[in-house]
Amino acid sequence: MLEKLPHGLGAALRGVRPGLEKLVSARAEIVAAPQTLVVTSPAFGEGGALPRYYTADGTPDGAAASPPLAWTGVPAEARSLVLIVEDADSPTPLPLVHAIAWGLEPALRGLREGALVDGTDEILLGHNSYFRAAWLPPDPPPGHGPHRYAFQLFALATAPDLGRHPGRRAVIGALANHVLGRGQLIATYERP
Repeated sequence: MLEKLPHGLGAALRGVRPGLEKLVSARAEIVAAPQTLVVTSPAFGEGGALPRYYTADGTPDGAAASPPLAWTGVPAEARSLVLIVEDADSPTPLPLVHAIAWGLEPALRGLREGALVDGTDEILLGHNSYFRAAWLPPDPPPGHGPHRYAFQLFALATAPDLGRHPGRRAVIGALANHVLGRGQLIATYERP
């Protein structure tokens, strides 16, 4: 969708970015939780480029799969896990939400490629920034520069009921004062 924006407009908006400090994991009530979770992906390394296949440029219809993820370090007392994927460099006041997966079982050690689709693997999905309960493939404006995509994982002391498809605000409320451990993996992507 954003690939059709003029390159000049993307370049003009280059300085408009929320930044890493606006990510959910950077919030004061969450940042105090220990970083005990180690999040990895066989598709990219920390700070590495997100393969085009997982972006809006990866398929003719723009319906790319979500990347595979793995993690370790979930505290034994965790009752649920929450994953939120945000773009720290979107030309918006807050990071653009690409996916929310909540109510994940603490015994789960990762997600397969394409798992962030409603109803797949019994994963509960929240709304992304386009109000869809699904993976929103990265689609940065041309000329805007590289974007950082933060795959943030939280281990909770509770198993909150967030309704059918919660948004960012509801997830933040559920995380407050309940995070036992957290971890993050950042991938980058720039529209060619």
